[in-house]
Amino acid sequence: MTDDMAISLTNVSKVFKRYHRPVDRLKEVFLPGKHQAEDFWALKDINLGIPKGETVGIVGRNGSGKSTLLQIIAGTLQPTTGDVKVNGRVSALLELGSGFNPEFTGRQNVFFNGKILGLTQAEVESKFDEIAAFADIGDFIDEPVKTYSSGMFVRLGFAIAINVEPDILIIDEALSVGDGIFVHQCMAKIKDFQEKGGTLLFVSHDIGSVTRLCKQAYWLKTGSIFQQDTAAEVGKSYQAWMLDTINVNTKRKQKRKATLSGVRVAASAEKTGADEPNKNGDFARKENQNLFTNKPFLNFSNAKRAGSGRCEISHIEVLDSNRNRISFVMPSDEITIHIKATAHDFIESPMVGVQMFDRLRTAIVGWNTFQYDYPLPSLNPKQQIIVEFKMQWPSISGGSYILEPAIADGSQHSNETLDWVFANFKIEAGVHGLAFGIMKVEEVQVTSIIQDG
Repeated sequence: MTDDMAISLTNVSKVFKRYHRPVDRLKEVFLPGKHQAEDFWALKDINLGIPKGETVGIVGRNGSGKSTLLQIIAGTLQPTTGDVKVNGRVSALLELGSGFNPEFTGRQNVFFNGKILGLTQAEVESKFDEIAAFADIGDFIDEPVKTYSSGMFVRLGFAIAINVEPDILIIDEALSVGDGIFVHQCMAKIKDFQEKGGTLLFVSHDIGSVTRLCKQAYWLKTGSIFQQDTAAEVGKSYQAWMLDTINVNTKRKQKRKATLSGVRVAASAEKTGADEPNKNGDFARKENQNLFTNKPFLNFSNAKRAGSGRCEISHIEVLDSNRNRISFVMPSDEITIHIKATAHDFIESPMVGVQMFDRLRTAIVGWNTFQYDYPLPSLNPKQQIIVEFKMQWPSISGGSYILEPAIADGSQHSNETLDWVFANFKIEAGVHGLAFGIMKVEEVQVTSIIQDG
């Protein structure tokens, strides 16, 4: 491991024993030659290297091995096989309440954790006031932590983790239970930690936070690294896979329910292949083919996509007030986002929308026809629908923005994603001053529904 590396894992695997019955543990003690447990490999052959000063995200479903990986890096778990090297002091905010003695007060736990991290009594005393002020839990600092709420646990845990001057900071989903003001304070503190050259390992189901904070990301699936790329690319692939998985599960539930009631339904969304990734690690599509029609998509051949494919986005463009196509806007410009979708199946309640992201793929704003109370008519196979969102571009920060169109069947609260085109249309924005505005659609309309062939 070179001096410029903060974390290095080589062929790391971790196995746990799973017993079907509690008595099987006892049998294994008295009958050592007979195994009563089933091996569960939480991690399998993990290889990764994180340079000093990098911020790396880790995503994956519950049970994919994320927490096990972080505990091994933090040193609270030992790998079954493989080599782990960590260069620097590690401070970790893992699952709720980890590292705390519930019988100790908050004050006692501050000193307890500080000594575990290698600080002297004098060093912890010098940092205590800063930790207590950041946690902001008042007199509860002198109460046993077993009386704390989940939010108080996180406040104290993060205050300790970030203020002991670690070289490597590990955060595992803990901030998801904090209130908005506290999370904002934490993000500001994390930014300061990054600017000082700290190494951050960040786990979250919030893809926006991962792409905003991290340059690189790993996607863990069933204990293995499934994809390693920029945070934006991993975020798109993971989000696409999640949408397809939701579609498959929804259709399966509908199919089971209909079978019980004696009604036959089509399970077209089960053709998405959400459980069968292609060789490039892209769950959304295989070789740009719509798996509902078994034909190539009509447009956007290089874009990642998600959805069942029963209807697809076939066109998007931004128009100025004279109906000219544009890719650059200035504040106060009147623009129209023009989206066309083509149906391959009967779509009962279509809903068309568009999401806008910044260059780090942080979601800025989104609009859809359901949100603006603009119900769309049902679509028959081979029909095309054109939906337009008209608005005035506000005085937001200049730079590059991405527009991602999508169509679903249902409502905003319950729907089947039919097609979502990821990172397709880029628009450059100029800026007057530094004012920030609100992007609000002024008009939504269907300009036409036509029969294709």
